[in-house]
Amino acid sequence: MSPAAALASGVFLAYSRLAVIVLGGAGFLLFVLSHGFGKQIDSIWRTFRGWLVILPIVLACIFAGRGATIVGVALLAMTAFKEFARATGLYRDWWMTGAVHCGIIALAVTSFVRDPWLDLPGWYGLFMALPVYVVSLLLIIPIARNQAKGQLQNTALAIAAFVYLGWMFGHVGFLANSPHAYGYLLFLVLAVAGTDVAAFTCGKLFGGRKLRDVISPNKTWGGSIGAFVVAMILPWLMRWSFPHFGPVQLLLTGVIVGVGGQLGDLTISMIKRDIGVKDMGALIPGHGGLLDRIDSLVFVAPLFFHMVRWYYDVY
Repeated sequence: MSPAAALASGVFLAYSRLAVIVLGGAGFLLFVLSHGFGKQIDSIWRTFRGWLVILPIVLACIFAGRGATIVGVALLAMTAFKEFARATGLYRDWWMTGAVHCGIIALAVTSFVRDPWLDLPGWYGLFMALPVYVVSLLLIIPIARNQAKGQLQNTALAIAAFVYLGWMFGHVGFLANSPHAYGYLLFLVLAVAGTDVAAFTCGKLFGGRKLRDVISPNKTWGGSIGAFVVAMILPWLMRWSFPHFGPVQLLLTGVIVGVGGQLGDLTISMIKRDIGVKDMGALIPGHGGLLDRIDSLVFVAPLFFHMVRWYYDVY
């Protein structure tokens, strides 16, 4: 991955054109609805403006190359962790938050450096083993400080945050080492966003019983089924993203996006419901916090990564 490689990549250029077409078309449609038909769609405009910021940043990081993509994923993980720490109260414990930040940085380093034994980009063995070392460090911190009161909760929150927001989401960065990185990364971003939109739209159109009324009262079975159907179709429509995939891999990709994306969304909804907040932050207008945007990728990224590695290896 590099600027020169991106400009020579038909996949990257196709996704760039698709982003311009989708954003332009959506903007025109919203303009017609609000000014031509007088519809009150202020909230949708805010969401649209949020995407005007998000998509160019994603494309710019991937265009800049492998290193920029890995650093960008690490920064996203640290920002999402900051939102999580503030929402849960973990931010008061500087030792725990510092250790999680160090763990996320270590994940980025192992994604970037070459494997000293296999001479391949990304130290896969250490990347997979890092949770053992980071979790051990987090468990040692209360012992080193000779503290017990409240340490179980803080340690559990820190471990959950590192595994969930650091290691699982960190698989996105490691995918930058693949020769098919443009197809993998851009497809996942598009597919996850597309299924989110499908879930919202189908939920409004078809409704039905609540999917999980306690965790997320606005989500319905109609929206969930609609998102899953779209997720199953997208790999076939975007097959040029990974021309080496066979029918089995395309089906698995659809299942991973359709099920994993919704599980990631419901997991964050469960956390927000438990701690009593609507959004994990307010960084992106119309989208809430950053964690509210990347939650679906947290499950999808590692599941897709290991599916690819099982059949083709990452390199």
